[in-house]
Order: sequence, then structure tokens, then C-alpha cells
Amino acid sequence: MNTSVAEKLEGHNSAGELLLQASAISYRRHGKNILDNISLDIREREIITLIGPNGAGKTSLVRILLGLARAGSGKITRHKKLRIGYVPQRIHIPDVMPLRVLDFLNVSGNYSEDECRQILAEVSCDYLLSAPMQTVSGGEMQRVLLARALLKQPQLLVLDEPASGMDVVGQQALYETLREIRDKKGCGILLVSHDLHLVMAATDRVICLNTHVCCTGRPDDVTANPEYLKLFGHAIDGLALYEHHHDHEHDLHGNIIASEHCIHCEHNEGRPDKDVDKRSDSTSPDRGGQ
Repeated sequence: MNTSVAEKLEGHNSAGELLLQASAISYRRHGKNILDNISLDIREREIITLIGPNGAGKTSLVRILLGLARAGSGKITRHKKLRIGYVPQRIHIPDVMPLRVLDFLNVSGNYSEDECRQILAEVSCDYLLSAPMQTVSGGEMQRVLLARALLKQPQLLVLDEPASGMDVVGQQALYETLREIRDKKGCGILLVSHDLHLVMAATDRVICLNTHVCCTGRPDDVTANPEYLKLFGHAIDGLALYEHHHDHEHDLHGNIIASEHCIHCEHNEGRPDKDVDKRSDSTSPDRGGQ
């Protein structure tokens, strides 16, 4: 191990210390270059988003970082006894399998009911403790998978498309949860995503991958980079971010919780209890009660 890297890795207890480093990673499969000279580092208390088009090598790189595949060349240096929690994009539970959320959390461990309830509470779904896995919604499933990863008390948390299938409100809530986890537990977080907007707003550093590292840096810097625009410019034409100002509250399913202060908010447009003058204003768009 390189001496300077080893010293940094042994200093794990300091904020921002290095957890994992990839140096000049290359990988070929079936005669095709999948990864070419990839270098990156992952540190404590940092949220990193790995983005790239289909076929960019994101999955292969993550498998190599996790130790599930071997690079053709290059080097992976991990902190000694590094604990990694992995959250897959999805998981299939057969309908005929009688498995509660509590049982699922213990498939690869031996945790008490109190431990499981506490970790589910950290991701805002402790009410699911005794629920059958087959009844859990898509957004709830991602939180259950996140809870399972957190039971390992990871120093590094890796999530593959964590907000897949969620609506905008659900994604926003999940990313806020991830920020809270980072702040509370001090772990590093690596997100793999095709979502070019909401994820990037929630990240400290973006790595844009297309076989090689096209660009990396703060979100604002990356979105202005010519290499990023070359890859994604056509995909973002005509799109705009919806700025969701939280002057009201949502439940875990994204439904708006009625309160006195939000009677006149735009999300109440068209509701029966909406102010009559506001409802009849011809300049106000009809949002169909959304």
C-alpha cells in the first residue's frame, strides 16, 4: 500500500478522512473496454453521485469498488475493516413467502425487535415492522432496504438508483433522509443514478462517467461542463426543476396534510374549501386538486 494513502486511511476517525480509493482502474469484458483509467476517492461525511448514460460502466465500477468483481488493472485501497452497506435498486420477494419486514431485516443478521424498530424509525417507517414484505410499496421498500443496510453500521453506504419509481416528493424526502444519515452517522455515501437533477441537488460531489471520468466536481460546475452537456444536453432541453417550497407538510406517501396555513396554497387549487375569490380567478391554472 502506498505510504501516504495508508496514513490517510488509518486516520479514519478524523472528519473527512479517506474511506476508499480507486487508482487507474480499467476493465474489459468480451473484448470491450468497460472502464478506462478510473480514479476516485470516497471520504467520510461526503455524498457522491455517480452519473452516466446506459452502458457507461457505472454498475461495473460499483461491483469493483464493493469487491464483487476484479479490475483488469489498477488498484483499490480500502480502509482496514471498512464496513459497507449496500442498497440495491430493487429486490423481489415471492408472493408465497411468508416474510415480515422484521424477518427480512434479519435474513443476514441477528437483530432484536427493538433494534429493528429503532433503525426503521430512523428512516421513518417503523410502522412497517410487522408488515408482510409483499404489502410494502415501492417507496417504503427503498426505506426498508436502507434500514437493512444501516443495521450493519456502515462507514460507507452505497445506493443503486435509490429513488427509482418514486415521485418527486418521495425522492425529495428520501434524499433529505440520506443527508440526515450522513450528518448523524458521519458515513460516506455513494449514489448511483440516472436522475440528473434531484440527486445532483442533494450531493456534495458529482462524478460523470462514460467509460472514463468525463468530469467531476460540485454539481453546478459539472452541469456547466462541456463533457456533461455533450452527454446530457439533449436530455435536459425543455425541462425545468420544480421548486417545491415546504410551507406545508406531507405524509410518508407524499399526500398533503391539511393545515390552516396552507388553505390558500397552490396545491389546494380546485379544492372545495379553497377560498372562493382565489378559486374563481381566471388567471389561476386549474391543477385538478393536486
